[in-house]
Amino acid sequence: MTDAVAEAPQETPKSSKLPLILGLVAALLGGGGGFYATYSGMLFGDESTESAEQTDTAPDALPDVAFVAVDPMVVSLSPGAQSRHLRFRAQLEVPSQYASDVESILPRVVDVLNGYLRALETADIESPSALTRLRAQMLRRVQIVAGPGRINDLLIMEFVLN
Repeated sequence: MTDAVAEAPQETPKSSKLPLILGLVAALLGGGGGFYATYSGMLFGDESTESAEQTDTAPDALPDVAFVAVDPMVVSLSPGAQSRHLRFRAQLEVPSQYASDVESILPRVVDVLNGYLRALETADIESPSALTRLRAQMLRRVQIVAGPGRINDLLIMEFVLN
């Protein structure tokens, strides 16, 4: 009957996960500390970057530009439009050395803008994104008239539908 005694299976003791967790925490702390030391300049940092950062705080000089005013225009719209007239006023941003050149061809610029604005449909003017698109189209036409490099931008000062 001694054979009838069942032997209990021996369980292997479970290994502790504490060393794994401690190793992971140590690796994270070491990585974070290394990143901070390199990023802040404590390691591999030179002193020239600190002085360069201090001198870069001064604002940049403004570009040497002049603004040439375009005469205000009143353009009549197509007969089916809700509004009857478009009041338009703009200024041209030009490099200072070309200001007198652009002023001398201003009648041609007004003619090009007037022709373009009169050719527009009412739907082209009344859409929400119309001003950005119209501004780009007018700037391109004015740049062609003035020649390359003479006009940087067209600033719309007034765009009113009555």
